[in-house]
Formats: sequence, C-alpha cells, structure tokens
Amino acid sequence: MFVVGYFLSALATVLDYALIFYMWVVIAGAVLSWVSPDPYNPIVRFIHNVTEPVLYRVRRWLPFGITGIDFSPLVVLLIIIFLRTFLVNSLMRLAARLL
Repeated sequence: MFVVGYFLSALATVLDYALIFYMWVVIAGAVLSWVSPDPYNPIVRFIHNVTEPVLYRVRRWLPFGITGIDFSPLVVLLIIIFLRTFLVNSLMRLAARLL
C-alpha cells in the first residue's frame, strides 16, 4: 500500500505546483489587461491563450454589465485557492494514511 501512498503524495505535490503556476499566470494576465501590451509578444500570447478559456467560462456566469469591472480573474483565483486547500490537502492526508 505504500506505493499508492507515495503516488498520491507525488500527485498532490505536482497538482499543488501546477495550481501555483496557473495562479501566477492568471495574476500576470490580470496585470497585463490593465496596460496595452504588444499582442504579438510570445509571452503575452501564451498568457492570453492559457488563461482565456478558463476566464471565458467564468465570465459567462458573472454579471458583467452592471459595474464594467471584470471580476473573473478574482473568481478563478478563489477557485484555485479552494482547490489547493481542499483537494491537495485531502490527497496529502490520504497519502499519509496509506504510508
């Protein structure tokens, strides 16, 4: 059973790092939306291509027309924090029980 415990521990660690990385990409995308970056810059295109599919799905459910402020990055960051707190910690605790 210890092999499954180590696998779950590694999976939780990789998931945690991926969520941290995506959180920083969303923050960078929000900061870039405040300025007018070069749309042909490969870094700007990467950030836009990685964040826009998730932000688009969140924007469909948020009332955007009232304030004119895009709260979708904030909602995505809160979802990432929830996943890191709930999912990663649950996987780590389950892995510790199996070891």
